[in-house]
Amino acid sequence: MLSSKGYSWKAARARLPPYRQVLHTVRNPKFLLSLGLCTAVLLLWRSMGSAAGEMQKFHCWGPSKPPMHMSANENADWHRHLQTPVLFNPHKPVEVSNRDIQHVDLNAVKSTIDAVRNKERVLILTPLRDASFYLAKHFDLLTQLTYPHDLIDLAFLVGDSTDDTTAALAIELDRMQNNPDVAFRSAMIVEKDFGITLSQDVEYRHSFAAQGPRRKALGKARNYLLSAAMKPEHSWVYWRDIDIVDSPAKIIEDFIAHDRDVLVPNIWFHRYKEEKGKMVDIEGRFDYNSWQESPSALKLAATLDKDVVLAEGYKEYQTNRIYMAKMGDWRADKDVEIPLDGIGGVNIIVKADVHRSGINFPCYAFENQAETEGFAKMAKRAGYEVYGLPNYVVWHIDTEEKPGNG
Repeated sequence: MLSSKGYSWKAARARLPPYRQVLHTVRNPKFLLSLGLCTAVLLLWRSMGSAAGEMQKFHCWGPSKPPMHMSANENADWHRHLQTPVLFNPHKPVEVSNRDIQHVDLNAVKSTIDAVRNKERVLILTPLRDASFYLAKHFDLLTQLTYPHDLIDLAFLVGDSTDDTTAALAIELDRMQNNPDVAFRSAMIVEKDFGITLSQDVEYRHSFAAQGPRRKALGKARNYLLSAAMKPEHSWVYWRDIDIVDSPAKIIEDFIAHDRDVLVPNIWFHRYKEEKGKMVDIEGRFDYNSWQESPSALKLAATLDKDVVLAEGYKEYQTNRIYMAKMGDWRADKDVEIPLDGIGGVNIIVKADVHRSGINFPCYAFENQAETEGFAKMAKRAGYEVYGLPNYVVWHIDTEEKPGNG
């Protein structure tokens, strides 16, 4: 097309400035100054872009003054012309894929009055020794509990038994757990011998001489069972002895509704005797271990060696404590509460966090008390509430105790 208009490459080349003219233009100070200014502007623009990127990288947005040093006008001017960006979740979560590392969140484990709705787990604990005779009745009462069985875990400790307690327990558990209508969430059998040789004869077992060694041994058995069975998921711990013959089916719900750290019922027993040709039902009072402290007992304890264990209901030590066993009536309001300083171990419901805090059953003299009474003393000393229900009666087996044995 160049050739069609009379142009040629030679003509176009002739119109270009000569080599010397181009060189003169390049050396002109005005040209060099213009080139320098353009280069400076370009570098400045590139540096500003880099600085903006660094600001975004470190999330540094904001005015040059702290808000507290800005006047009202400066604050309004800043927010009118610039909005501060908001970043949500700027950090990635930490992911741990190692299966050997476990995470337990005890903040989520609560003990509330809405235990059923919140699906709070209950652990029922029972220490056993030569207890095969009582197991059938014990499991009959367990199956009648109305608290959801899929939220209940059972655990038993068998120690120093001379009968077939372990075999009988295994049979009863197998029978129950194979019945989907009554099966519990889980069951555990713990075996631990402590070398206890104390007689299980009723008269000796409840004699004054046996109380110190017996209570210390029971405290140790309870602590072993608790440490083996309690899991992070448990909200409540229900201690239930093997020789209960009758109790309300809703006892767990009834006790949870009180929202107390430690709570016990009154423990009585039925004794049937023939009088004038008729069988008479005598409501006997049992478990003098649930009591309120007295000045006499505190004065007595101050005179005793620290290793002496006070046992209640015995003439050897007159404490003048107020016994819950002598109070109440199962026909009256079952929700009446009284504060206690000592408790018995037949039936106790405890918030699991009480045990997690280190409150256990001393197998030694703690403030001259051991086992459950020492547990109550320890709990109160740690600031927990210990209460009893004098009108809420759980029935114990008749021990045919002799006069003077409480």
